[in-house]
Amino acid sequence: MSDRLLRHIRELGEDQLPAYVYDLHQLHEHAAAIRAALPERVQLFYAAKANSDPRLIEVLREHVDGFEVASGGELHHIQAAAPGTAVAFGGPGKTPTELEQALQTGVDRLHIESEQELRLLTGLLGEQTTAVLLRVNLPIALGPVALAMGGQPSPFGLDPDHLDRCLALIAADDRIRLHGIHVHLASGLDAPAHLDVARQVLAWATDWAAEKGVQLSEVNLGGGMGVDYTRPGTRFDWTAFGSGLRRLLERYPRLSLRIEPGRSVTVYCGWYVTRVLDIKRSHGHAFAVLRGGTHHLRTPATKQHDQPFDILPVDTWDRPWERPEARDELVTMVGQLCTPKDVLARNTPVERLRVGDRIAFSLAGAYAWNISHHDFLMHPAPHFHHLDHTPVPVPAGSHP
Repeated sequence: MSDRLLRHIRELGEDQLPAYVYDLHQLHEHAAAIRAALPERVQLFYAAKANSDPRLIEVLREHVDGFEVASGGELHHIQAAAPGTAVAFGGPGKTPTELEQALQTGVDRLHIESEQELRLLTGLLGEQTTAVLLRVNLPIALGPVALAMGGQPSPFGLDPDHLDRCLALIAADDRIRLHGIHVHLASGLDAPAHLDVARQVLAWATDWAAEKGVQLSEVNLGGGMGVDYTRPGTRFDWTAFGSGLRRLLERYPRLSLRIEPGRSVTVYCGWYVTRVLDIKRSHGHAFAVLRGGTHHLRTPATKQHDQPFDILPVDTWDRPWERPEARDELVTMVGQLCTPKDVLARNTPVERLRVGDRIAFSLAGAYAWNISHHDFLMHPAPHFHHLDHTPVPVPAGSHP
């Protein structure tokens, strides 16, 4: 936590909590470092589903080649927040209306998830042409991962033996340009694991293209770069990943890659800040009841982890009774909801925690507010604060 961020959090009034605080300068520096680590033949698209806050999108458009969306709503939002930026449309279950919107607005790529989706597209094209990638669910053994989208039975993508019918449809329709394949199999991969998946995907893709007579120009590896909530100080090794991709691409001189990270880009710039309303004990266990909860920050309930946090002591106490506190014990951080699942961190050691102290949950810049069940119990929404970022001019001729 930077001094500027800490100062801002301490200066928030009680009526401004809970709050999300986004450090836009931190995001700028992190995104710039990611871009600098990647080879030129690797395009960087940001998966907007992770966090589509317009101020974050404004910063990211300086560093990315485009944005990946997965709904008509996201498509409209990104085109308004970052007009003129390339957009790829992925995700299963695209409706005819969404496909029409994509065609009308000229998206950069459509990621085709099924034969049915491809047939819907052909019926909507008219005189237009469009570029597509076929999303493939390759049978690659992944080992333990945070979240698997492929390599096993899945609603995402096409099995390899289902591709021939799609190739026949594309070959019969010169309005559809097949650029390559999309393979996003898992989330939570570290750099060596991601590089191993990339190696297997590229080997399969080039062999498949040669066998089918497909001119393959692009492979999209998706995202899934790991974020370790148990070790908030560690990060995905973008330098090693970029170096590994550079060596890998030497074997495929005519091929370009695209990646679509989301969580690993924005998660570190966001903090969810609240305060302790009560400290109580039940059957020998200490609970800190916080203002807010998983209706604001659903991430720990979704991923079944403890959200990392810092305690920011507040020494003021103006009540006529003794201030409740916990000392040198395990405390479970819960919210205000009427459900035992409203837990942000379970049995975490604290030296001292008092009613009125502030809690700043880190790693709250992705899949946090935007995936939470906001209306449950109808508590107020959190406030949002953005620590300003002064853009740094990009030298002429630099990439992107």
